[in-house]
Amino acid sequence: MLKLTDVTVKFGPFEALNRINLHVTEGELVVLLGANGAGKSTIFNTISGLNKPSSGEIHFIGQSVRGFSPDKMVKAGVVQCAEGKKLFADMSVQENLMMGGFVHRSKKAQLKQSLAEAYELFPILYDKKEDPAGSLSGGQQQMLAIGRALMAKPKLIMMDEPSIGLAPLIVEQMFSIIQEINKSGTTVLLAEQNANAALKIADRGYVIENGTIVLQGESRALFNNDAIRKAYIGA
Repeated sequence: MLKLTDVTVKFGPFEALNRINLHVTEGELVVLLGANGAGKSTIFNTISGLNKPSSGEIHFIGQSVRGFSPDKMVKAGVVQCAEGKKLFADMSVQENLMMGGFVHRSKKAQLKQSLAEAYELFPILYDKKEDPAGSLSGGQQQMLAIGRALMAKPKLIMMDEPSIGLAPLIVEQMFSIIQEINKSGTTVLLAEQNANAALKIADRGYVIENGTIVLQGESRALFNNDAIRKAYIGA
């Protein structure tokens, strides 16, 4: 479904990504592991069209999408749920959700269905639909960020550090929701530092360090890798 081939990204003389090769098959849940600053968000922003690669190719469903603008990527079916949630704090929960469906604004019936699905997945958002997004707890804001991304009906959703800053019980709930989203038919590319939780739900994973993919494999193999356990799991 998604394939990056030798993708390099430079910001001036600084090379942020070095010949990234990565693929995600339709229906998979793939995790991108790495420390803060390793390049995970840069990969996501490059796929989304926010960063322009200096070399390499990006294909989505067999089509080259290198050079696509962010809005064109959303229309193609690739939606990013950014790190830090990036909500419109003064707007209501429902208004934030509707902003996520802006690309389909002419399809009233589809928007209504998507809104109902978001509330079914996150019942607490329905209870607070008239409240300002900024008044929600951290976990509820993350639910809203994911719900807003799903309003665009993505074929592939990219989630950037969805567990960051959340209490352990909420983290467990969040990963269960991500797994449910994947099982319902949405392909997921997940960027995480929480390797322990992410590898338990992922099919495969990649490890990135200093803008370079240094390891990849099935999730079970990565989970049992001594170097990965020492660096990211603490065992």
